[in-house]
Amino acid sequence: MNEPLPIPRGAAIGLIGCHACGLVVERPPPNAHCPRCGSLLHARKPESLSRAWAYLVAAFILYIPANLLPVLHSTKLFEHWSDTIMSGVVSLWTDGSYDLAIIVFTASVVVPLLKMGALALLLIQVQRGSGYLPRERTRLYRVLEFIGQWSMLDVFAVALLIALVHFGTLADAKPGTGIVAFGAVVVLTMLATMSFDPRLIWDATRPPPRRATDRLPT
Repeated sequence: MNEPLPIPRGAAIGLIGCHACGLVVERPPPNAHCPRCGSLLHARKPESLSRAWAYLVAAFILYIPANLLPVLHSTKLFEHWSDTIMSGVVSLWTDGSYDLAIIVFTASVVVPLLKMGALALLLIQVQRGSGYLPRERTRLYRVLEFIGQWSMLDVFAVALLIALVHFGTLADAKPGTGIVAFGAVVVLTMLATMSFDPRLIWDATRPPPRRATDRLPT
């Protein structure tokens, strides 16, 4: 039985896609720029893994103070209190606002952890040269890319919904240092996702070069 011929890759036949606008350019010279948007053309994003790891590690580090430091300082008459993300979730839950508590917990705890964990998994598998389920991993990256477009909603959800726990007449609130760290986590995870080149997922699936002693399929 004849073996199916491998599908040719764009880079192997001299095609390079612009990472900015998506235009495919045929056999561009070294250090060429995209004729449509002017961006520098690369077969792969330069230093993709190292930059993605740097942003992701920084996000992991800042995720700790984002959850431990207060995100909101509230004042009502002569009462003063501070809320972390989890204390706000607990207050919403005990006050009976179960839907709001689930939204805040999902937006501020679950989603950032899933994003960072999924991206770390992609980076580790690419570094190990794994060719396991490339289509599924590419879809996972597209999901992360889509979620990144709405990442700033996490910050607004935390800042606004926690305020609903205590807000009333003659109330005042100021953002805490935790919300700054949380916003930095959101931005860093977006940068890490943008720095990762999903084409690296498919590089490990390239068939090994045929040796001269190998027989052609019949």
